[in-house]
Amino acid sequence: MFEIAFLGTSASAPSIERGLSSSLVMYRDQRFMIDCGEGTQRQLLRTGLGFRKIDKILLTHGHLDHILGLGGLVSTFSRWESMDTLTIYGGQWALQRVQDLMNVVLRGGEVDTEIEFVAVRPGVLWQKDALRISAFSVSHRGPGCFGYLFEEQSRRPFLPERAEALGVPRGPERKRLVEGEAVTLADGSVIEPEDVLGQEVRGTRLVYVGDAGRTDNLVKMCRDADALIIEATYVSRDAELASRFGHLTAAQAAELAREAGVGHLFLVHISRRYSEREILREARDVFPNTIVPRDLDQFRITKGTVEPIEPEELAREENGV
Repeated sequence: MFEIAFLGTSASAPSIERGLSSSLVMYRDQRFMIDCGEGTQRQLLRTGLGFRKIDKILLTHGHLDHILGLGGLVSTFSRWESMDTLTIYGGQWALQRVQDLMNVVLRGGEVDTEIEFVAVRPGVLWQKDALRISAFSVSHRGPGCFGYLFEEQSRRPFLPERAEALGVPRGPERKRLVEGEAVTLADGSVIEPEDVLGQEVRGTRLVYVGDAGRTDNLVKMCRDADALIIEATYVSRDAELASRFGHLTAAQAAELAREAGVGHLFLVHISRRYSEREILREARDVFPNTIVPRDLDQFRITKGTVEPIEPEELAREENGV
């Protein structure tokens, strides 16, 4: 299960309703910020999520509307948050631009937080416990553009009724079987994991694509994702503009979702020239399970389902209630 908060959903420049690109993906005790447009830290405060545990930032590319918020965020982290290290992942060109920005922010030794820069290449980027994040190349303007696949490890569910029938007691024996280890019972019988585990169940898959100028090279990575988040900067009547500037129309994004068989489609990076209704109408004509999130909207993504998270519910979770 993943949770996502949309911090900024506007394209290129902010509007009254939408800030610049940024989202926060949450999985258990891990938080990953994707892009950090100008004004992101204030959006974080408005969600009620705060800065806690945000120590990894994944950049889709190096355009300014996706990175300028890092200056203020790093400054705040250093002065007000007890964070020793912040790791920023991105393509080489994006990291070079961020390092130039950090040369200003870190000048004079006022910032104590250590910044680690990790150059992204296609393949597994980060893995811990049941979560794996893979990066893949995206075609946009300029080099080193990436999307990210968040993928829960597949699992085989424990079948308690089988365990009861075989006489496996509750406790460490069952834990060892779930972990793939055979156990010997008091009567000498050997129980194999195969005896008490069901068929493999695929984990939840979330795909995040920033700006993109084509979709044919994205189908494989998006295949069967429970949710796809991708730009829809234009509508079809402006397809020529979309092509010229390396962006997608809402219809193109929806066609990708349909071809890849994703569960739900979230459209972001919305140009100020269009209404939310217009983007949504064009996309839903192709792919009905489309959502155009507004800034500060939050959703829970599980295998096969997407549901909104109400602010009161999130506050209870944050407080451990």
